[in-house]
Amino acid sequence: MTLPSVTFVRRIKASPARVWAAITVPAQMAQWWGPDAGPTLSAESDLRPGGRYSVVFQMLNGQEGNPTGAYREIVPGQKLVFTWELAGEPDSLVTFLLKPVDGGTELTLTHEQLPSEPLRVSHARGWAGFLDELSAFLGDV
Repeated sequence: MTLPSVTFVRRIKASPARVWAAITVPAQMAQWWGPDAGPTLSAESDLRPGGRYSVVFQMLNGQEGNPTGAYREIVPGQKLVFTWELAGEPDSLVTFLLKPVDGGTELTLTHEQLPSEPLRVSHARGWAGFLDELSAFLGDV
């Protein structure tokens, strides 16, 4: 049985290097990471295979999230694969692919191995907001 997944393809008016920094450098992650305009409370990233990350964000409704995980594959400026560990959910896998295109970057985000359709729907909504926040942070609005 194949577990549910979500995939987004988004064009962002920023270079792959700029997008890469926004998703991997804690000081930049802390300025935007989350599913809506609520604050990011902390961001940590040990960017190496097997290294861990942790982000704590607060949504506008006051609810907090703290995804953590381990980096699986790192190709600077091109590909980032990490586990997604969120309290109360089985671990899943997130992949960012960055491709240079005219005027910026084509970002493909895939979140796979989601354990249920309701969690797929919830994460699809969250990632859509996450990509909106990333685009706004990079000045692509």
